[in-house]
Amino acid sequence: MRKHFDPGSILVIAVTLALFVFSMFATGFTHDLLLETGVFLVSVKLIVGAYKSSVATTELKDKLDEIHAVVRRLEAKDKT
Repeated sequence: MRKHFDPGSILVIAVTLALFVFSMFATGFTHDLLLETGVFLVSVKLIVGAYKSSVATTELKDKLDEIHAVVRRLEAKDKT
């Protein structure tokens, strides 16, 4: 899982979580907490989307590597 998150993403996750926790204590459990929760959930959704994109890209790269290997084997077979 760590290979899908670069240091910048991990920093953004940590800062977002820290600011959310800080805002809970600073604003208390008021209407503003709902706004802060919404902002936090949007951040989480973006992070999860980036993670899924990274996983899908890795899987696609692996499949393309397999296809490339098969094509090379077929080309080598045709040359002989």
